[in-house]
Amino acid sequence: MVFKRLRDAFGAGAPSIVVILNTPRTQPGGMLSGEARLKGGEFDAALDRIGLGLITFPGPALTEGEEFAQTRISGPLVVRQGEERAFEFQVAVPWETPISEIGGRHLPGMALGVRAEVATTTVVDQADPDLVAVRPLPSQSRVLQAFARLGFPFKAAALQTGGPDSGHRELPFHQKIEFFPPSHHTGIVHGIELAFVPSFDGLDVVLEADQLGGRLSSGAQRFRLTHEEALRTDWPSVIDRWLAGLAHHVRGVDRGPGRGRPVT
Repeated sequence: MVFKRLRDAFGAGAPSIVVILNTPRTQPGGMLSGEARLKGGEFDAALDRIGLGLITFPGPALTEGEEFAQTRISGPLVVRQGEERAFEFQVAVPWETPISEIGGRHLPGMALGVRAEVATTTVVDQADPDLVAVRPLPSQSRVLQAFARLGFPFKAAALQTGGPDSGHRELPFHQKIEFFPPSHHTGIVHGIELAFVPSFDGLDVVLEADQLGGRLSSGAQRFRLTHEEALRTDWPSVIDRWLAGLAHHVRGVDRGPGRGRPVT
């Protein structure tokens, strides 16, 4: 537990703050709880507010992150010299929060954290972020397990601005998870991109294929299901049928799979 002095806001001898999480793991649509501990410095200090933000980073270095959710945990207050105060919090994790851990292993290219912010009338000072592991929902895990079962090697994970379609989005970006094709599909596609659009009552699964010469115009497929339906779906068969449709298209027979719900 390391307190971070709020020097940007108050200079030398400033108050300091640290965030203590009850658990460093969560999932989309879940909660993060804990407390922010504030320690007074060498003088009394007036604060306008204390906030807590979720932030995502483009890589393992915790710099240049993008904040995508924030909760106020305190309004105006004065922290006295040497005083110690604790503020309990609960932060709702957005349903579209990117996944950063699969099967207990960190997902390369993804880093998420929680960060305290202290504002005065003129300055916002930020504590160092604490890493948070975001595990997939059970419905998302079923899809990811299917790719592993079919032998798709992981390629990369990244965030892209906007969404995988023009529909309503909770966040200004979406996560894509890329796979290399297994050997028996290398002549059909160069790679596969997977995107999730989870919500309280369902899960959209978006699959997109890259041909060797570029993206296939008819190579996208979107499945819209409830979480329960996603758990019951035979995803290896669904993905195989989708790839079989792409194979026909690559061979000059346009039998793109179109849009709709998967057959279980």
